[in-house]
Amino acid sequence: MANLVTSLCCVVLAAVVVAYAQRRSQLAGRVQYERMGSDVTMQCGSLDNDASVSWKVNGTDVKAQHHLEGPRLMLTQVGLGHNGLYSCFQNPHGERRDTIILHIGIPPREPTITCRSNTYPKGFYCSWHQTHPTYIPTTFEVDVQHNQRSLEVQKDPVHKNRCHVRFPEVFSSYPYTVNLTAVNALGKASTTTSFEESNIVKPDPPERVTATPIRYNARRLEVSWQSPATWPDIDNFPLKYFLRYRPLIREQWQHVELSDSTSHIITDAYAGKEYIIQVAAKDTEIGTWSDWSVAVHATPWIEEPVQITSTTEVDFTETKTSPIPSSNAPQKAEHPVGRAAKVLTFFSPLLLGMLLLFM
Repeated sequence: MANLVTSLCCVVLAAVVVAYAQRRSQLAGRVQYERMGSDVTMQCGSLDNDASVSWKVNGTDVKAQHHLEGPRLMLTQVGLGHNGLYSCFQNPHGERRDTIILHIGIPPREPTITCRSNTYPKGFYCSWHQTHPTYIPTTFEVDVQHNQRSLEVQKDPVHKNRCHVRFPEVFSSYPYTVNLTAVNALGKASTTTSFEESNIVKPDPPERVTATPIRYNARRLEVSWQSPATWPDIDNFPLKYFLRYRPLIREQWQHVELSDSTSHIITDAYAGKEYIIQVAAKDTEIGTWSDWSVAVHATPWIEEPVQITSTTEVDFTETKTSPIPSSNAPQKAEHPVGRAAKVLTFFSPLLLGMLLLFM
């Protein structure tokens, strides 16, 4: 008897668990992907064909062009506006019986892929992108072949559309073949590219570019830089550099190609003119030039104007002008001779007149 009761309890518990799982699935919703522009049919759970149901999308009545056939909702020529959470309710009590998350998209087209080695001779990376959006989640499968064997592919932890591959050998004459397949719920599309290692070598731009005026040289600038940090073996795989510069007042660049030096002195700069300077790098034997470095600006040395200063001190005596004495100020006594001269000067015309009268 105890075993029978235990068995019945287990059956009931299993039924409850199944019912709960179904209910939870209905509430959580199932995902349905459909192609843009197509006609879409959504089935309300496992209801019979004669069931009467009503539908809502995102909590409101379905307003898009549609029609009902029993437990099925049919939409015509769907687009991105039909995306949403669709719920169906069984009449007449309005019990929710199913939930569907509808995603509208398109199948992927052939992706575009490029491969490059900026860490030669360690390895290379390939990056890709879709030429047209799919509007739904799309994944990519990458297969790399070399000398009739498949190479290990590592997905980039930062860039989702990039992978890394190590060179199995250096100076290989066998080409590499990369096959990329884009996959989503509506279809797949592939593209293939082949290359030799020497054709994809392209360093990153030089780093820490500086330009400094040279004292007492009005037409010179000293430019220096560092090799890119991503280039792993500068001693065994040296780089050469390409320098370009121009004054801001002109559009034409001047160029200098250098072997493995990381500095150069510009000797033909215009005095007093601001210059813009950039550097590119390339493996000395294979590959292509890097992109240009970040531009730096500099102006040749300009002589500062000399300030003229006196080397001797000159003492100047301040001359003070005495104020005009007032009428009641004490006056300095005159010399007697001066008074006699004034008297004689006053009476001279009178004496002269008397002499002429008596003559």
